[in-house]
Amino acid sequence: MKPELLRQLSVTARELRDELSEQVFPVEAPVTTNGLSAAGATTEVAAMVRQFDDHILVRLEHLDAPALVVVGGSTGSGKSLLVNSLVGADVTKPGVLRPTTTAPALIHDADGADWFRSTKVLPGLARVLSGEAQGHNEVRLVLNESVPEGLALLDSPDIDSVSAENRTLAAELLSAADLWIFVTTAARYADAVPWGFLEQAKAQGTPLVIVMNRTPSGHGETLKAHLEEMLAERGLQGTQVFSILEQDLDGTRLPAIAVAEVRGWLEDLGNNRDARVAAIQRSLTGSITDVIARTRKVADAVGEQAATIDSLRTLAHAPYDLALERIRVDISQGALLKGEVLARWEELLGTGELLRQLRTGVAKLRDRITGTITGRPKRDIELNGAVEHVVETLIRTRSDEAASIAVTAWRAHPAGSALLSSGSAAVELDRSSATLSQRSAQAVRAWQGHLLEIIQNVGGSRKSKARIFSFGLNGVAMVVMVLVFAHTGGLTGAEVAVAGGASAVGHSLLEAVLGDQTVRKLATDARTDLEARIALLLDEEKQRFDDELALVPVDADSAGRLRALANKLTALRSGN
Repeated sequence: MKPELLRQLSVTARELRDELSEQVFPVEAPVTTNGLSAAGATTEVAAMVRQFDDHILVRLEHLDAPALVVVGGSTGSGKSLLVNSLVGADVTKPGVLRPTTTAPALIHDADGADWFRSTKVLPGLARVLSGEAQGHNEVRLVLNESVPEGLALLDSPDIDSVSAENRTLAAELLSAADLWIFVTTAARYADAVPWGFLEQAKAQGTPLVIVMNRTPSGHGETLKAHLEEMLAERGLQGTQVFSILEQDLDGTRLPAIAVAEVRGWLEDLGNNRDARVAAIQRSLTGSITDVIARTRKVADAVGEQAATIDSLRTLAHAPYDLALERIRVDISQGALLKGEVLARWEELLGTGELLRQLRTGVAKLRDRITGTITGRPKRDIELNGAVEHVVETLIRTRSDEAASIAVTAWRAHPAGSALLSSGSAAVELDRSSATLSQRSAQAVRAWQGHLLEIIQNVGGSRKSKARIFSFGLNGVAMVVMVLVFAHTGGLTGAEVAVAGGASAVGHSLLEAVLGDQTVRKLATDARTDLEARIALLLDEEKQRFDDELALVPVDADSAGRLRALANKLTALRSGN
């Protein structure tokens, strides 16, 4: 790879690594088609960040550094024995009890000492230079000049260890490998677990060599052929397979002749710089290809997180949108022109008398009603108070219903249920806020005050304004309020007749003063203003749910950034 391409790849890979490291999956989103749950995505991201740190970024910045050959395999396969036999010294201790190796041993020559003692490679593992490493976060460094030039051997924990920490570390070391020697036995090469790791090596493009240990004499070629057939079936054709016969040890190690083929392969790789660099580049390209594909899956999971938050928001908003629509229906169908409001209106205008006089002519009625309205301010106040109370009660009732429905919907959703159970949100959200009644009353009073402004601005001509002022602003406002609630669809029995009569009185009176179109505009503008104020109140109640969702650390734009970086890395990998 050209230096400039390596530099661009390094910059983009680091950007992607940093973006991945910021990802969290706090909500239980539906599992996407790629099969990543929130927990699975969290694990995947952690593994990818390690892959960047342990291999991709290291190799992009240090392509000529010694190749890391990881020796891995199943429990009891003879990994440590093979490593000791290859270097001709007991550099790593075969386990007697299972699980075997608890901390990996990295065997290098003098030229590789500075490189492997630095934290550029395997930065998550502390170095142990002498004594036995015991922790899972340690790697024991062993100097041995028998290691072929340009290489280092790393004895990895068992991939099928009963220890979860050993299995995790084995997978991490595989991701860090430039090459992988997989050790199995003639009795266990068909086991399921090892093949999962071989598939991982294939996905990452890691050059692979398989050593079949303890092969019965006379059956080596047959077993080797069967293993190669299994490899081909899984897309791993061409993988180098070595067979070591079952035999007595030469002291604590295999005889030199038994590992001569594997040793020769390693020496050829060490001596041939071009072949070694080609293997490293192949592994690097494979790792980059692997993280690109995995990044797109993670981006899908991130998108599902954002989509889940949007779903919860929709579940919370829908009941309040329905509440607003029901309030509009309540108003338009006359459900509020009853009870106390109707009684106060009746007292204010003397409904029975006015209905009788209406039959004799609106002109005579206008003068009499004008005096009635303008001369009884106490009745105005009582009507205003009744309207305020009934509207406030309606808003609170519909809002309580919406809150209950929204919380019930959240409880039925895995992410919503988890969110509600994480704090006191359920208690706070399942009913209207404590201040809603006060804010509703204030909103109605503000609406009543704004009616006066609407009335003053209606018509526009001096003649119309003169008529309004002669009639009395408060009086007109009272009538307009009744007209807003005038429809009788929500009433029954005697209330229909009374409310209908009251509405007819108000409409006929204002029509005589201002004209039919002006009266309709007044009522429409007043109703629109009231509904807008109610909508704001319900929006504030909705906001309580939005505030809870805002506390969830989900970045809706992150999925797009991940995909963009994956696309950029794809183009660079292809040399475009």
